[in-house]
Amino acid sequence: MPKIRWRKWNNILHRDIGYLVVALTVAYCISGIAVNHINDWNPNYRITKEFISIPPIHAESRDEIVAQARASLRLEKEPRNAFRPDPSTLQLFFEDKTVSIDLPTGNVLIERATPRRVLFEMNQLHLNRPKKLWTYIADLYALALLVVSVTGLFVLKGKNGITGRGAWLTAIGFVIPIVYWIYYISF
Repeated sequence: MPKIRWRKWNNILHRDIGYLVVALTVAYCISGIAVNHINDWNPNYRITKEFISIPPIHAESRDEIVAQARASLRLEKEPRNAFRPDPSTLQLFFEDKTVSIDLPTGNVLIERATPRRVLFEMNQLHLNRPKKLWTYIADLYALALLVVSVTGLFVLKGKNGITGRGAWLTAIGFVIPIVYWIYYISF
């Protein structure tokens, strides 16, 4: 009976599945870095701010205030919503912008959000916003990464493989998140 050459099949699996997951791995890595820094910037939208002035608004009712604001700003479209976070501020929400007005001074901030092309789409996939079929694709991708990780342990043999240097590097890879988690829950 011929000897099964498991290492050959291990390396073939590692190589071929690795090729299959390259594009998604790159997308998830870029998206992961972007989303990890969500407190520093908006990874999905580029926000542009414009400051202008209009005459102060002294109307009483919300509808009158909104009407005066729209007239002063020459806004033809109805806002999707209008909100007064405090007595001196009016916010108008449109599909493509948000308008914040300081009523006593007439100072206006217009914020426009435009999607960051490609990064927006990568983030949507990474965060599983599409749901449905994408959930199963993401699950298959996770299983493929698991296979690539495990088969990668056995690609090399000898002092650079899992019985040598690879064992130490693998152990360090396990220790880093464990130590961090112990530290994190301790404080």
